[in-house]
Amino acid sequence: MTDVLALPAGLTQRPLVLSDARAVYEVMAAQEQRDLDEVSIEEADIVGDWQRPSYDVSAGTVGVFDGDHLVAYAEVSGGDRGDAAVHPDYRGQGIGTALAGWMQSRARAAGSTVVGMPVPVGSAGDRLLSDLGYHVRWESWELELPEGATVPERALPAGYAIREATADDHEACWTVLEDAFLEWSVRERDSFEDFLARTTQRPGFEPWHLRVATDPAGEVVGVTFVYLFGTMGYVDRIATRKDQRGQGIAQAMLVDAFAVAREHGALTSTLNTDSRTGALGLYERVGMRVFRTWVNRAISL
Repeated sequence: MTDVLALPAGLTQRPLVLSDARAVYEVMAAQEQRDLDEVSIEEADIVGDWQRPSYDVSAGTVGVFDGDHLVAYAEVSGGDRGDAAVHPDYRGQGIGTALAGWMQSRARAAGSTVVGMPVPVGSAGDRLLSDLGYHVRWESWELELPEGATVPERALPAGYAIREATADDHEACWTVLEDAFLEWSVRERDSFEDFLARTTQRPGFEPWHLRVATDPAGEVVGVTFVYLFGTMGYVDRIATRKDQRGQGIAQAMLVDAFAVAREHGALTSTLNTDSRTGALGLYERVGMRVFRTWVNRAISL
């Protein structure tokens, strides 16, 4: 059962289902437009996350409605990971506080000892969570390669190559990405099926989005997942196998990702990184610049 929220008179609540993804996108987009003066999320991001076989959308979400219109939502989608949004027209009524309490209760019931979520620095959500006693776990940054700029090319080692991934590469892509991301993130290993839900099964996926670097034997040693967001190329994930680092493979994959995004209409390219990875300096050295900072705020349960 979904915990009963203390809501303003006239508002109701219910668990969400996959078909609510569009309504959630509209609430999140309205919030981002108010806080960031632009929208940086796509409906496909929500669908890709919610369609993971491991995720029970109705068990992990709650929506707040004014009549049939979604005005706020929250979710706990695995361990200590939460997210929430309140339409700007409905701020100042205690809805965000109620949703924060719901996320804490839901995460505690799932056995987690902490729950947190990302918020733009200085935003209404950042201020609310700070007031509620949430601490900053880590910072994250959105970086952009300015229009017209290029990343300095780095030659691959002899016999190495970069190409589109094929279906035969998908399991190796999952392994390389999970191994790399689990070096610094504290979570359970995502399943192969969940990986596919967020990549090759993400709405709008095209073969050029998932790219691999291979060694002379043809083994996958690096992976990039890149796609278009409007006129921007967005590098969603990039990783090099641990035993293959220090040879310029990651930089060569960046060059490739930005170039292929331009071939498909991108004017600029962006990516995210955070303070757990230690990668900020790498991206700044190849000419990218930070244009927005987020923090992950969390509270002990």
